Amino acid sequence: MDEAICWRAVVENDRRFDGLFFTCVKTTKIFCKPSCPAKTPKRENVLFVSDTETAMGKGFRACLRCKPTEITGVNEKTKIAVEACEYINANRRADLNELGKSLGLSSGHLQRVFKSVIGVSPRKYLEFIKLKRFKDGVSGGKEVLEAMYDAGFESTSRLYENANQKIGMTPGRYKEGGRNLVISYSITKCSLGNLLVAATSKGICAVKIGDSPEELSAELGREFVNAEIRVEGALIKHFVDAIVELIEGNEVGLELPIDVKATAFQMRVWDELRKIPFGETITYAELARRIGNEKSVRAVAAACAKNNVAVVVPCHRVIGSDGGLRGYRWGIERKQQLLENEKADIALERKLFT
Repeated sequence: MDEAICWRAVVENDRRFDGLFFTCVKTTKIFCKPSCPAKTPKRENVLFVSDTETAMGKGFRACLRCKPTEITGVNEKTKIAVEACEYINANRRADLNELGKSLGLSSGHLQRVFKSVIGVSPRKYLEFIKLKRFKDGVSGGKEVLEAMYDAGFESTSRLYENANQKIGMTPGRYKEGGRNLVISYSITKCSLGNLLVAATSKGICAVKIGDSPEELSAELGREFVNAEIRVEGALIKHFVDAIVELIEGNEVGLELPIDVKATAFQMRVWDELRKIPFGETITYAELARRIGNEKSVRAVAAACAKNNVAVVVPCHRVIGSDGGLRGYRWGIERKQQLLENEKADIALERKLFT
C-alpha cells in the first residue's frame, strides 16, 4: 500500500482505514490502528504492515488503547480505493478502464469512490505514481529514456508535460540534481520584516519572510543545494514589487506564475488556496471539503505548512473553525497582519466606491 496514503490516514486518525493496515511504532514496539487517539509518532519511527500477524511476527505488541486485534470489519469504499492504489502501483502500464472492470465498478463509480478516499482522481494518482517511478529511476542512475519507459510513460512529450508541471524542472536536469537550474533572488524590507523572493525562468519558486536576511538566503541555499543561485534583484523586480503590494494589503489583480515541487495532494490544496478571494478567509475544514475530502483536515493543514511561496499561495487565508488563526510557517503575528492589511484595503475600497 502507498505509504504516503497510510501516513496521511495516521495523521488524520482516519478510522476508514482501520483494518486495512496497521502502524508499528519502532520506539515503543507497539502497533496500532490508523485511528488510534494516542500522540502521533514521528514518521521515521513508523513501519506499516497489512495485518496483525505480521506486526506480532516482527515483535510488536498490540496497543491497549485502540485494541487493533479487535477489528471486526473494514470500510468497503476505502478497501476499493486501497485496492485501486495497489493495482496502479503494481502495474507499469495501468489501464484505468481495466481497473474498474476488475473491481466490478463503472468508471464513474470508481472515480467518485477513489476521490472521496484518496483526495484526487485515479488518473491524477496514476500520473503522480508514474512521475515518482521516473524520479526514483533517474535518481538511481538510469538514463532518462530507460527511466521514462520503466515508469510507464509512452512518449517523451507526455513525460516532459508532467515533469514541467510537477517537478519544476526538466527530467534531464532532475537527473543531475538540479545542477544546471538557475535561480535569481532578491531580499528586500517590508512591513513584515525581510522578504526573500526567488524565481526560475518559469516562475516564482520561493517566497520567504523572516528577521534575518542571512538566514533567509542560507535556507534558500539548503533547499536548492545543486542549483546556481544568483542575487539579481533587477531580473525579478516585477515579482518582488507585486508581492510587496500583496503584503501591504493591495490587490495586484494578476496571478503570479509559480514553479514549485509538490505532491499531487499538495498541489491540489495549493490550487484551491489560490481561489480564495483577496480579503476573505475560509476554515481548514472548508478547504478540505472543497478538495473533495472532508476527512482530510489535518493533511490539508500539513500541505498549507509546506507552502514555500508565502502570499502568492495565500495559505494565510485559512483559519480554524472557531475563528482562531492557528499556525503559520512565517509566524502567527505575520499571519494576523496580512489578514488585517487585506481587510483594511477592502474596507477602504467599499468606503470610496459605495
